[in-house]
Amino acid sequence: MRLWKLLLGTALALPLTVGAALAQQAPVKIRIAWTVPVANSPTILYEKPDLLKFKGKSYDIELVYFQGTPPMMTALSSGDIDIALLAYSSLALSVQNANMTDLRVIADEAQEGVDGYYTSPFMVLKDGPIKKAADLKGKVVATNAQGSAVDIAMRANLKKAGLEDKRDYSVVEAAFPNQRALLTQGKADLISVVAPFSYHPELVEKANTLFTVKDGLGKSQFIVWVAKDGFLKKNKAAMTDFMEDSITSLHYLMDTKNRAEMLKTAARVSKLPEGAFAEWIYTKKDLYRDPDMLPDVEALQRSIDVQQSIGFLKEKMDIKKYVDLSVTQDAIKRMKK
Repeated sequence: MRLWKLLLGTALALPLTVGAALAQQAPVKIRIAWTVPVANSPTILYEKPDLLKFKGKSYDIELVYFQGTPPMMTALSSGDIDIALLAYSSLALSVQNANMTDLRVIADEAQEGVDGYYTSPFMVLKDGPIKKAADLKGKVVATNAQGSAVDIAMRANLKKAGLEDKRDYSVVEAAFPNQRALLTQGKADLISVVAPFSYHPELVEKANTLFTVKDGLGKSQFIVWVAKDGFLKKNKAAMTDFMEDSITSLHYLMDTKNRAEMLKTAARVSKLPEGAFAEWIYTKKDLYRDPDMLPDVEALQRSIDVQQSIGFLKEKMDIKKYVDLSVTQDAIKRMKK
């Protein structure tokens, strides 16, 4: 009788054991937020399956579109996404204002002000009266959003010239694609532009760069990949696999031998012609991207220090407390074996 009870108990437990094993083997779903196709690298990194050793095995991905950072941060806080691409300014505000102290920087997306690479310009009309930053006193300047990464750089440049918001100049907000019209129609005296909008033929013809993001911030860690500490600890093995595949794919995209195929992929992903990317993406006309996806933490700290100095953070912040590069570093070590 005892033998039959033992066999029965084993049989009843077997489905639970098999189910648990299958659950452990199921790929971890990694949900990644994005706003701009191709320029946000996750939208193009996972498009060549033969490069990805672990996708569909230890992890899988879901790309989730957002119009901007605020709803992205809400989704990250609630657990509806797992990785967000954040500018240094959004990261700092999330920690200090939203008390998201469990955020961790895990990888580099793009750096500004690296010698020899693109840096975003602030532009004025060639035939206009503005020849130096001090000439903007009493004028209107355009930003994409107050407190954004680009906005902080603009204000830092103006502060160097002795100019303060409201006292010396007025600020209007406009999306990057609309800023060219503000300048050419005389509705703003200075505009903030980023690639590819700064390469528009009309701007090249009619506008000059007055100063750049680099002039305001120096070298800056502009955009980083961010995840929550709990998610990283729970899924460290899968995240290391994910980062190895991501770095492998980035190496492929950055290799000039693969440029023709990369541009075809960019066109397919974005539903734009290849010409929209051919002159700049993954070249020195683009922001610098670290090939191993390692962020410059010192540059990130300097950018946040500037943000605090011009009043967009309540107090100083030690960013090293919110950096965990272990999965990226482990992936790099494994790739070098």
